[in-house]
Amino acid sequence: MTEPTTSAQPRTWFITGASRGLGRAFTDAALAAGDQVAAVSRTTREDDTRDGLLQIVTDVRDPASVGAAVERAVDAFGQLDIVINNAGTMSYGFVEEFSEAQVRAQLETNFFGAVWVTQAVAPVLRRQRSGHLIQISSIGGLAGFAGTGLYSASKFALEGLSEAVAHELADFGVDVTIVQPGGYWTDLYTAMDLAAPLPDYDPLRDRLAAQFAENSVDSDPRRAAEAILKLAASPRPPRRLLLGGTAYDIAFQVTDERRRIWQEWESVSRAAEEAVPAPQH
Repeated sequence: MTEPTTSAQPRTWFITGASRGLGRAFTDAALAAGDQVAAVSRTTREDDTRDGLLQIVTDVRDPASVGAAVERAVDAFGQLDIVINNAGTMSYGFVEEFSEAQVRAQLETNFFGAVWVTQAVAPVLRRQRSGHLIQISSIGGLAGFAGTGLYSASKFALEGLSEAVAHELADFGVDVTIVQPGGYWTDLYTAMDLAAPLPDYDPLRDRLAAQFAENSVDSDPRRAAEAILKLAASPRPPRRLLLGGTAYDIAFQVTDERRRIWQEWESVSRAAEEAVPAPQH
């Protein structure tokens, strides 16, 4: 790990989903460090008047609203140093159980919302030739799990987008990091959108509930915020950062299993490729 650097100048953070959960913890940590924050969320806290805090009511699902929020933050602070795409929701249920509206709603916030923020801040970061875009993915972005298929789909999409954006913005001095947190005690679980259960899945549903009750490891969001401060202070931030020992272990288990299967099927994979001249039309 590269040692973080410190700066006498306050940095400007642009954080979505800043009114609660991880976003709230990130906002608190940045302000405590002496930085200034454009806290973007669908609701604001009228009693929060801390120095350096600019609360902006924004719906990340609306590109125009996002663009206006970025413009307001730049007008207020002059530039954006750290952008955190954190706004997100979770849907729980088995893929077959979800309605079309629920499928689209999950992607609207977790993926399309992040796209609109990324598009809106990119011109600012390019112009500055600096900045750090932090995309909050999940342990669900490492692999798909029964019950969280839609959530994982949204995070897999975010990670694919972020990999491309990292290459596209590299020449402009902009860093991109995909953060994959494990479990934290936020209202992500309590505010979940639930699918209409099909009875055939009840045995699996019961097994998953028992496993979750026995093996769940959830932490205080402030632990994640401490890690984000270290990430933001690094002169050479990583492309990916796992938060929590559970996420760390799962990442290696998933990767090792994929490598094992790829190697097992190597001959079939290689046999499916043979260079031939371009077809003549």
